[in-house]
Amino acid sequence: MDETEFWEIIDSTREAADGDPEEHADLLVERLLRLDPDSVVDFARHFEARYNRAYRWDLWGAAAVLLDGASDDVFDYFRCWLIGQGREVFEGAVHDPDALAELLDDFDDEIDGDGEELGFAADEAYEQLTGAETPDLGIPPQPSEPEGTAFDLEDDETLAARFPMLWERFRS
Repeated sequence: MDETEFWEIIDSTREAADGDPEEHADLLVERLLRLDPDSVVDFARHFEARYNRAYRWDLWGAAAVLLDGASDDVFDYFRCWLIGQGREVFEGAVHDPDALAELLDDFDDEIDGDGEELGFAADEAYEQLTGAETPDLGIPPQPSEPEGTAFDLEDDETLAARFPMLWERFRS
């Protein structure tokens, strides 16, 4: 599976889910079940590589603005959700997290930002197809610390200064 096919699967299942993260995860599992196990593992590799790539302080700050705070677990789920938003939103956010203010049509912190189930979709599909756990993906593990310079994720002044567009649109 190449990167284009990975994003096509993400996009088609997201569009069919019509904004419901749980439905998106369910549809993603259903779609992956139509693939062979090796392709599901390829999908998992693509997902995990992007998940690790998004482990950045600046994205964590953007999540804190959007979600009015973001613990470790919340940020993990946010990264899965961000991948689920598709290539344009994901790449734009990784390049400039404050650009999420322009990339997102809407954001409802009650339902958006939590893609926990998306993160398990490939594992669930692989297990249903084979009866076994997903094998090691052979990619480097997530670093122990996010990329970039740490800052106080709980300080509203810092967040407003670092993410002015996000702050203006979603918190003011």
